[in-house]
Amino acid sequence: MTAPLLTLQNIRLTFGGTPLLTDASLTVGEGERICLVGRNGSGKSTLLKVAAGLIEADHGERVLQSGVTVRYLPQEPDFEGFSTTLAYVEAGLGPADDPYRALYLLNELGLTGEEDPRNLSGGEARRAAIARVLAPEPDVLLLDEPTNHLDLPAIEWLEHELAAMRSALVLISHDRRFLTNLSRATIWLDRGATRRIDRGFEHFEAWRDQILEEEERDRERLDKKIAMELEWVRYGVTARRKRNMGRMRGLEALRQQRREQRRVQGTARMAASESEQSGKLVIEAINVSKAFGDQQIVKNLSLRVARGDRIGIVGPNGAGKTTLLSLLTGALEPDSGTVRLGANLDMVTLDQKRMALDPNWNLTEALTGGRGDTVFVGGQPRHVISYMKDFLFSPEQARTPVKVLSGGERGRLMLARALATPSNLLVLDEPTNDLDLETLDLLQELLADYEGTVLLVSHDRDFLDRCVTSVLTPADAAGPNGRGEWIEYAGGYSDMIAQRGSDLAGRARARTERPKEKAEAAPAMAVAASSPSQKPTAKRRLSPKEQHALKTLPGVIDKLTREVESLQQAMEKPELYAKDPAGFAKMARALEEAQAKLAEAEEQWLELEILREEIGG
Repeated sequence: MTAPLLTLQNIRLTFGGTPLLTDASLTVGEGERICLVGRNGSGKSTLLKVAAGLIEADHGERVLQSGVTVRYLPQEPDFEGFSTTLAYVEAGLGPADDPYRALYLLNELGLTGEEDPRNLSGGEARRAAIARVLAPEPDVLLLDEPTNHLDLPAIEWLEHELAAMRSALVLISHDRRFLTNLSRATIWLDRGATRRIDRGFEHFEAWRDQILEEEERDRERLDKKIAMELEWVRYGVTARRKRNMGRMRGLEALRQQRREQRRVQGTARMAASESEQSGKLVIEAINVSKAFGDQQIVKNLSLRVARGDRIGIVGPNGAGKTTLLSLLTGALEPDSGTVRLGANLDMVTLDQKRMALDPNWNLTEALTGGRGDTVFVGGQPRHVISYMKDFLFSPEQARTPVKVLSGGERGRLMLARALATPSNLLVLDEPTNDLDLETLDLLQELLADYEGTVLLVSHDRDFLDRCVTSVLTPADAAGPNGRGEWIEYAGGYSDMIAQRGSDLAGRARARTERPKEKAEAAPAMAVAASSPSQKPTAKRRLSPKEQHALKTLPGVIDKLTREVESLQQAMEKPELYAKDPAGFAKMARALEEAQAKLAEAEEQWLELEILREEIGG
């Protein structure tokens, strides 16, 4: 078996007197797909920075195999010193890398390469940073929240691009679907230490829950043992003093063990404060249109939202999701058409930019509005410290300024503010940003129990599938240049994809590729037109060999697909690697070869099918 490309062993790191990492390890083999999961603040990003060589641990070892290239995607990329996005991406290339790939990736991600990094939006900055780390095609890719600020087409494009690369991946993400589709192994960072399972993220939560249950049983046994020893101390025989002193030392050791145990951080307790029931009709839009200049955002939209509906709004960045939300809630006047809001509506809005938070507030002021130490939850007074604990804030954070909170903490704070207000209509614009998986689960449960109506804008496919009853998306997925028509699909995001027949990224790419093909064909047509002496060539036909390949390739593709699936299932068995490392490595090589053959067969069949359609054969 080949040596790992990158290894971290027994990493320890302390910030400000508090141990963050106590016994963290990470092993990355060739072509591995690993997701790194853990609660907000558990040290995932820090461990990734140690792996990238950006932070030196207090203790432990980092080993990088000679000649191995590593690229790290930070949450906040640094564009200092670069005049264009192309210059920024090209700076990440090595001497032997293809410079054309930098521009190719930027174009695939919707950038030209001429943008000034100082003027980039959050989504554009993330796209440029992704292009920079993908362009060199490194041996190891360390990606910290790669889907942050990306729209759904870009997320789906990135997912397909990473799946096709041969680089080893270590991923941190709150996007369940992204982790499920890409990971083949999971590392759980919990209370400073790491545990690993050689299975993808879809198996993580059941495995985690089993470990936590075992820990709880061990803790109960330890508590019982301490109680028994205390009983002996109080009522036991006092003779044989030497033996008794030894037993007392044992009791003190048990107590010390109990004190040193780090309990799992509690879970947030979320409950929406619901007001009186609204009318049956919540929102009615009739032939609503809205444009900004020549850009049509909404065109002739008619929609009825009934009490209890949960509508997800999805689409590319720039398609007008937030504008549509403002139209439906009456915050923005339409150019034409009417929007009627139902009776007895109490609306609470959560905006994606956290604009309602004053960065100079402290936590107490943000929750109470500066009115002492009392927060009103559903009209009932509660002490702010008690309410903070429901959302996993410690009492020591009561005077912490909002501006120093992490993204996940700001997300929890916004939820705490929104859910304290009585409502029967929740308007949530990207509520899942920066939330950890456990908090996402609780938010999902809250929405499931909420008796009011929900309007939800999100790029999280799994969250949409779990929470919404219908999806509203642009008829033209190309985004800003779309026609402004919106279509409502019953069910969640996956149901919408099934009804459309393709995902948003696939449809968007098809549109961008056609003009390119025409542009490439134009010079050839011009040359042909400028050569009158050239004789017309005979009509192109499929050769017998091509005809045979077109007939037989589907069977070959089916066979290779079954072979790939069989190998993947065999490699997912957790005991295989431990019992037979050589067999595991052999199987991994066979899987790589089968995947390469499958990709080649699919590409060949696609080229022949396009050729057949072009010549009408």
